[in-house]
Amino acid sequence: MKRLMECVPNFSEGRDEALVEKIIDEARKIEGITILDYSSDKDHNRTVLTMIGSPEKIKEAAINTARKAAELIDMSKHEGAHPRMGATDVIPFTPVSNVTIAECIEAAKEVGAELGSWGIPVYLYEDACTKEDRRNLASVRKGQYEGFFEKIKDENWKPDFGPQEMNAKSGATAVGARVPLVAFNINLDTPNVEIADKIAKKVRHLGGGLRYVKAIGLKLEERNQTQVSMNLVNYEKSAVYQAFEMVKMEARRYGVNVVGSEVIGTIPMKALLDVAEYYLQIENFGMDQILEKRLLDEQ
Repeated sequence: MKRLMECVPNFSEGRDEALVEKIIDEARKIEGITILDYSSDKDHNRTVLTMIGSPEKIKEAAINTARKAAELIDMSKHEGAHPRMGATDVIPFTPVSNVTIAECIEAAKEVGAELGSWGIPVYLYEDACTKEDRRNLASVRKGQYEGFFEKIKDENWKPDFGPQEMNAKSGATAVGARVPLVAFNINLDTPNVEIADKIAKKVRHLGGGLRYVKAIGLKLEERNQTQVSMNLVNYEKSAVYQAFEMVKMEARRYGVNVVGSEVIGTIPMKALLDVAEYYLQIENFGMDQILEKRLLDEQ
């Protein structure tokens, strides 16, 4: 079986399609890289790219796309609903097949060092973190781009790579290693972002909610709706259906309804299987009963 590593860089541009395509092209050019998905959101003003390849190829793709983003994106002019601190905001590496988390950590360090050499402050997070208070991306990104000009002067927030000075054009970047997560958003039929914020606080672990869920409330200006935007960092212990049901339950408190949901990037088959088992009450259902999986196993 091939050695495959996944990388899911997030770029702070979701409105200029031509600019986004130029960034994605840097990954397309590399033989051996498979782009699984990329999606842009105008309200978030953010693009999420999901790609896989060998460890060496995936590092090359991460560096090349980040270089192009640094060239094309000016963070001093960026506005969007999603928290962000840099042109290339985050670069997480994830093991897929015949690759260890240790190799992902090493990839994060190599890529982080390269970005740092361009004058971009880089913070290692999740399993690659050098300090425990940098494990959680939300802690690293707190203050966002605007707040980092002061935050970075604090010795506790000295970057792992790059200068201890904010890069006005490219911002700062978090580079990490982690197990696969599910980026899952739920849209609400209210323009009141305070309600979405309150629901997010109840659902996320820090607010006493689901252990492996991170959540924030966002405004979707184009739709005149709001959104509970979530990362399920362990979908087996905090399932998609649990997050969905908890958001619905909390929404009823405010007379608000769920009007849709979305998955950003890719999602493991097991996560969807759990949803099917829960809502359809399927008994004793297993992965081997999925036709496409059986066909792939036979190849």
